Amino acid sequence: MNGHLLSGLAANPALPAELLDRLIDGLIARAAAGPDEADADLAQALSERTDLGSAQVRALAACDEDTALHLAHAGVLDAADVDPAARPAVALALLGAGAGPPDRARLLAAHPDRQVRARLASRPGLPLDVLEALAADPEVEVVAELALWTAEPSVAERLAAHPHAEVRRGAASNEATPPAALAALITGEGLAPARSCLVCDREEIPFTHDPYCARTDCDLRGGAACAGGHESTLHEIRQQAARNPATPTAAAASLAGHPSMLIRWALAERTDLSQELYARLAQDPIPGVRSEAAANPAIGEPLIRALASRCGSGGKGGKGATAGDEVTQSLARHPRVPLDVLASLARATRIGPALVPRIADATPAELADAAASADARVRMLVAQRHDLAPELRDALARDPDAAVVKAIAPHPGLSEEQLRAMVGLHGVRVLARVAANPDAPPALLEDLARHDPPVRRVFREIAGHPNATAEALLPCLADEKARPRAAGHPALPPAVLVGLLADTDPEVARAAAANPSLPVDVMADLLTDRWGRGGEVSGPRP
Repeated sequence: MNGHLLSGLAANPALPAELLDRLIDGLIARAAAGPDEADADLAQALSERTDLGSAQVRALAACDEDTALHLAHAGVLDAADVDPAARPAVALALLGAGAGPPDRARLLAAHPDRQVRARLASRPGLPLDVLEALAADPEVEVVAELALWTAEPSVAERLAAHPHAEVRRGAASNEATPPAALAALITGEGLAPARSCLVCDREEIPFTHDPYCARTDCDLRGGAACAGGHESTLHEIRQQAARNPATPTAAAASLAGHPSMLIRWALAERTDLSQELYARLAQDPIPGVRSEAAANPAIGEPLIRALASRCGSGGKGGKGATAGDEVTQSLARHPRVPLDVLASLARATRIGPALVPRIADATPAELADAAASADARVRMLVAQRHDLAPELRDALARDPDAAVVKAIAPHPGLSEEQLRAMVGLHGVRVLARVAANPDAPPALLEDLARHDPPVRRVFREIAGHPNATAEALLPCLADEKARPRAAGHPALPPAVLVGLLADTDPEVARAAAANPSLPVDVMADLLTDRWGRGGEVSGPRP
């Protein structure tokens, strides 16, 4: 019996409680024989169930570490059932989920493995005495992690002045670090120079780390370098501080002319700069910096219009515009782009089949104006919004342009008559999007599944559609990508499901085993074939 069938069965929401118990008992018996990939998949599927009792959770957690971690992250594992000394990773996961008494954190803070202490440093809500212990840890990795994650401003402020540059790097990213300390990390004013970094800790300087380093024991970052001044780490400190919203605006703005494009890029993400500085960044020689500035929600309408005028408005491929221009794409997705500018951008570049923020926030009057545009590309932007007023939705459903109809076809509330009219007018160009409509009735899905010529994307939409019938699903089984989804659809006839259990594609067979329409006696037979009748192991590993 292949393991994917049992993992599918474990995920089946209709699995009776008795069979669930037998499945868990069999897994526990298998766990005693050592790790196995198929058993790990089974344990994962079982741990994702939402109907587990406390005893079942404890039993699964005892099987292996990964399962226990999943249960801990899901918040269903009781901290009292975990020994932090024996299973520190699970105890850490529980602390991350807000479970576990403070003494667990104190125990882990003294753990001999520095990686355990480092992971502890990233957990929220640690007692002050644990924070102090971690801040005094002899391992830089632990202290740097605390500097990055602590929510205690006094601790973050102290670590921002730590003699090791790697610790300062963590504090530079932390929004809990006080503004004055962040400013000092940029300017250096009132801050003693760092005495060491990871590079000079490990290598004879001057040293530059090869970004293609083949040493398996080396964990230095690509391009890390030190010539006595901890150069690469100081650069990263400024980059992180420039991005940190808690850094004072004036201190961050002082980096506007920095020769590093990474620092200018980070600066372009800030939302508290002057319009003049945004305009400067929008003319940066690096496309990524320009694009980041163009996407910034803090830039005003004058700058948006100025940038859009540089993008060109002569249609796709027109002068000054390319379909892949990053600035044009950023402006088109800007939440405050004026609608007339958005219309010109739609003519200048391919925005794609996605709802842009400005259309998502448009008023009914603005939507009506845009939907009445003579340009189908503008009407298509409106059609991507699937909460339109019925009259506007219905008008776009009758649009003569197939791209507009494709965008509106999945809109809820469309009638069967309207959906069939779309198919009659535009044919195969809109079939898949019509099939994706949540209100598409069974009879329409059956007709779409039988369409000649067939459209493969139609099968993939029908395979997961809640209104699909057996008649609509059966043709979907002939499509390689639709077949696994169709195998999991509860409308498939039981006889078909049983046949799919022997499918050569494990994904299909697993989906069939997880199908809630699978007969209970077949579930029991699958389990008996593998585990035996009392939970005992009945055969060798698959």
